[in-house]
Amino acid sequence: MDMPSYHAIAAMVLTIGVFIAFARGWFTTEIVSLLTIAIIAVGLYFYPLPHTTRTDGLTLAFGGFGHYALITICALMIMGRGLVVTGALEPAARALEKVWKINLQLGLLVSLLLALFLSMIVNDTPVLVLLLPIFVALAQRGAMPASKTLIPLNAAVLIGGMATTIGTSTNLLVVSIATDLGMPEMSVFHYTPIVLAAALVALPYLWLVMPRLLPDNSPDEIQAVRRFYTRMRVTPDSELVGKHFDEVMEKLPQDFRFEERPDGPFAAGQRLLISGTHDALEEANRMLKGKVAPGWVMDRIRQRSASGKEDIQVVEMVVTADSRIINRTLATSGIADNYGVAVLGIHRPERLVSNRPVISTEEEIRLSEGDVLLVMGLPEGIQDFASGDSLLQLEGAKDMPRRSKALLSAAIMFGSVFTASIGLFPIAIAALGGAILMFLTGCVKFDRVGRALSAKVIVLVAASIAIGRIILDSGAAGWLGQAMSLGLQYLPPAGVLAAIMLFVTLLTNFASNATAATVGTPIAFNIAATLGLPEEPLILAVLFGCNLCYATPIAYQTNMLIMSEGNYRFADYLRTGVPLVLLMVATLSLLLVVSYDM
Repeated sequence: MDMPSYHAIAAMVLTIGVFIAFARGWFTTEIVSLLTIAIIAVGLYFYPLPHTTRTDGLTLAFGGFGHYALITICALMIMGRGLVVTGALEPAARALEKVWKINLQLGLLVSLLLALFLSMIVNDTPVLVLLLPIFVALAQRGAMPASKTLIPLNAAVLIGGMATTIGTSTNLLVVSIATDLGMPEMSVFHYTPIVLAAALVALPYLWLVMPRLLPDNSPDEIQAVRRFYTRMRVTPDSELVGKHFDEVMEKLPQDFRFEERPDGPFAAGQRLLISGTHDALEEANRMLKGKVAPGWVMDRIRQRSASGKEDIQVVEMVVTADSRIINRTLATSGIADNYGVAVLGIHRPERLVSNRPVISTEEEIRLSEGDVLLVMGLPEGIQDFASGDSLLQLEGAKDMPRRSKALLSAAIMFGSVFTASIGLFPIAIAALGGAILMFLTGCVKFDRVGRALSAKVIVLVAASIAIGRIILDSGAAGWLGQAMSLGLQYLPPAGVLAAIMLFVTLLTNFASNATAATVGTPIAFNIAATLGLPEEPLILAVLFGCNLCYATPIAYQTNMLIMSEGNYRFADYLRTGVPLVLLMVATLSLLLVVSYDM
């Protein structure tokens, strides 16, 4: 066997070096990714690959920034952002939240099973795009932290996608290459029982072990969450009318409470003192159909938002010593009339020394210096309120969901997922078309697109594409395949299958699925002929290996989609993914031997 070329040796050394740099965490992911691209660009400029020019090397190094895979990932992020900002996923999140409230472990198990079975019939990337914002919302509502659930969820999606020939585009690629080599074409569910049996072995690890291996990357609270007080008016169509206090308490959010208890059943027109965090007040008002601000103000804000195509914001504002509204109630302050904004609640900070009276259940709340107001309105009205009445606006303004476009954004996402899943369009075209429609319909504002994208993911994808290209074009992948085939003749059938699967897994985790499928399928076909083994199980070993992409974030686009949301590091994928890879390789190899009587 010939020695590898200098370019192949350099490609393998670079890949190992990048892997060590990512795993050790010496530098940030962005720095390592950019250095990788720079090394490939400079190296190929001065030492081009055979039969190429220096500019070809630059195209290879920087081509990842214009690659369809990166465009697809960015488009999927934008569509996911559209679902979040329009509140389209709130019904699904509330349905899953009910399961999570029964028991966290039960909620995680149901979610993993849902992800696994959905990805069997729908391409795995759209499935994760649909579920990702739901799980982020669940984490914000008090379920498990997103960093403890997204990697297990992604693994379940990948296992489900492996179970059918339509689960991923890589499966179709392997099957089509095998068919071109002379094998009979496989049906959609040809090998599904093998994967489902392996999934039964892997599921306990995903469910019970993986979350324990992952850190809690929830953002630290800089200060205690503020509790706001306000008066809620019971409307005639409210869920409270005619019910007693104890009948509704169990349904209310955890951070919400009534500060006063009525003597009898709730009646229309009652005004009750309530308190809660911003999210709890919003959720309680949605459930109870009560009002904490005059209806005409809320209607005016929504009408102006729709006509001016502006987002409604909710901000926290501090009453300063110079404000004219000190010692006034909300009714007598004229805030709504003067500025067209609504005060949703008042937070009164605790102080060591204070002569101010506590908030009373009998009297209207009077504003004092230092009170924090929860204000809703359009940006212009909020700015006028702050400057006109001497209030200090705090950081962290929150855009209210554009619920009028919720159905539209859901339809766009469903259309993209459906057309990709039935093969009408490639996932890249379907996702890009969906992202453009999100912009054109106003579901996502173009000037806010930066919030949907992650710079870390973008440079990481570009670097991984460049590494995959140099491994393939330099001949490193082909040389490794030849070296592996020399030693397989001494192994039993299960060992041959495991070795092929591990080789392809190595390629897919450090190059790409397409590279692994393109290189691994012909090698497996030739090994079967050389060793006198049946071809189909060896081809399936390649197909399974292409899907065992759990160990690095650069292995597959869904791994990168969850990276920013879970605030993951490279080491998190290694710690959880390597044991899963070894477990799946051992299980699938034995199942293939048994299924094909090798």
